[in-house]
Amino acid sequence: MVEVNISIIIATWNAAMTLKRCLDSIVPQLTNQTELILVDGGSKDETNKIIESYGDKITIHISEKDEGIYDAWNKGIKLAKGKWIMFIGADDKLMPGALNFYLDYISKYNYINYDFISCKIRSVKKDGTFLQLTGRCWSYKRCKYNMDVTHVASLTSRNYFERIGDFNTKYKICGDYELLMRGGNNLKALFADFIIAEMPIGGASFSVKALKEQFNIKHDVGKVSWLFCVLIYIYQLALFYTYTIRHSHNC
Repeated sequence: MVEVNISIIIATWNAAMTLKRCLDSIVPQLTNQTELILVDGGSKDETNKIIESYGDKITIHISEKDEGIYDAWNKGIKLAKGKWIMFIGADDKLMPGALNFYLDYISKYNYINYDFISCKIRSVKKDGTFLQLTGRCWSYKRCKYNMDVTHVASLTSRNYFERIGDFNTKYKICGDYELLMRGGNNLKALFADFIIAEMPIGGASFSVKALKEQFNIKHDVGKVSWLFCVLIYIYQLALFYTYTIRHSHNC
């Protein structure tokens, strides 16, 4: 029996408008070393019908009420068989060749020696217009102040979850940031200079509420001083409103 190396987990809730595009970018890349898990929060639209239309390409599909994306991801982790776990949003897109790249990449490294592997992602506007490439290797010292590591379509080892615990569902937007911060200097990371996914800018992750969650994570988990957290928050808030004003007319 072939061992599952990568489990892909997608949390959905009323995602019918974007989910097919997401799944169409993933399903043709699946191999016997990968699995695809859909955890739905009880959608009222066509989300579950779309998922069911892919038949046995979807390894596991559950639909039940949850407490948000991180609760759904935690459910997926418990169902996953892979050594590495990937989380991708229902409105994100995996780039061609992404899974083969990862499978080749992880074959070169001892699984037990690393916790997290990230790449670059294409950030786009809602209309698909390219904005920028983002992503670099994890550095606790740097990410205490600014999260510049892309969690979208990154790989987190099962060992890391067993050691550090699941996502903290107290956080509704930035739980992925908190998970990495919890690992601190002990988080063993790799970075590959490859464009792994495309992510539209917007939604809850691009909001003042997200900045407030980041503030709390910096202070409570990163132990950054309250005053410095305030200064970072003001700076990020200014950048957020500047971007919003500049791009509101064509986003």
